[in-house]
Amino acid sequence: MSESYQTLLEATIAAEEFIEAGFHGARRGADVPWARVTIRPVLIKDGRHLQFVYFDGRQEVARNYRAGEATGPLRELLALPFHSIQAETATETIRVQFSKKGKPIVHREKRTNGQPITLDLAHDRPKAGILPADAPPPFLRAIGVTTADGRIRANQERKFRQINEFLRLIDETGEIDKVTTRPLRVVDLGCGSAALTFATYHYLTTIKDIPTAMTGVDAKEFLMARHQATAAELGWEGLTFAAGQILDYAPAEAPDVVLALHACDTATDDALARAVRWGSRLIFSAPCCHHHLQAQLAAAETPSPFRPVLRHGILRERLGDALTDALRAHILRLLGYRAEVLEFVAVEHTPKNLMIRAVHTGAPPTPALVAEYRALKTYWGVTPYLEELLSAELATVLTTNPSNPV
Repeated sequence: MSESYQTLLEATIAAEEFIEAGFHGARRGADVPWARVTIRPVLIKDGRHLQFVYFDGRQEVARNYRAGEATGPLRELLALPFHSIQAETATETIRVQFSKKGKPIVHREKRTNGQPITLDLAHDRPKAGILPADAPPPFLRAIGVTTADGRIRANQERKFRQINEFLRLIDETGEIDKVTTRPLRVVDLGCGSAALTFATYHYLTTIKDIPTAMTGVDAKEFLMARHQATAAELGWEGLTFAAGQILDYAPAEAPDVVLALHACDTATDDALARAVRWGSRLIFSAPCCHHHLQAQLAAAETPSPFRPVLRHGILRERLGDALTDALRAHILRLLGYRAEVLEFVAVEHTPKNLMIRAVHTGAPPTPALVAEYRALKTYWGVTPYLEELLSAELATVLTTNPSNPV
């Protein structure tokens, strides 16, 4: 990390107009002790403090520091290999991402509407979400998340948090604004109950003010008919639903953004393969079950160091899940995407709490990346289903070792 970059963030967070900063994820090949750290100013009885909220994936710990005391904890965070950092002030947004070699790339954006954000220094304010809990948008009532008078239903609080966290994961990429297609084309493959479909459409059209043409696709015809009626009630002409299989869906134009949230087993791979072939700019996939690779692990010779682990069924299942998602993300990297696996929502809300988030860059894979993929497959004796679906695309990429073709 460069000294000028560290100085910039320290000055930004120390400024009176500072609003909030977030540290997210770990860089490739690195570990950080926290899944997310948020810093914001708060007003406590003896004056202005900076509140650091540390989230380890299960619980949050908040610590408050006077301005002069915050330098040490802040520098400790800046020394950690976080994947991305974003700082908000009343007049600008500063985003920092890191190259594969760990070089910081800084983006600074002034607020274009000329209206500075008002600071909120309340110490115990509710956690901010893209959809405010105290004034939830009307579409949440239409899909059953809120009551008629606008209160979050008790049995829908987890769903509401899940929606907000998903929208945050989209928003923090900063990539939506870079897609110039209008209307923005979005497809949600295996949309199911479609809560996140409706939420994403609201986020894009109402919050971001982006003209959007979005389609939810699922095999359940009765659900698609119900969702289409709900979209009509909301007056959302740009949101449509289609009944059918993921591999059979043929849009008139390739979508810019593909969602695949909790599509079961190989349906996730079907969605990822479609997105790659469409050349979609953004992919957000929250995988569900992983039976295809699990069966291969059960049939393959277990690597001797892992026999004490894989003799336990639950550990074999979890390892299979992790290996499946690691291979999926790696295939996306081989095919020109910047891909990461991160936490979607806390595990107490759903055991299937990971997301694969990918941004198309078009960067060709390095020989080292290809070698890593081959080594991982060979070690475990498996072939991921996504490789089978994208065999033609990968055949071109993996010619660095023709003795072991796809």
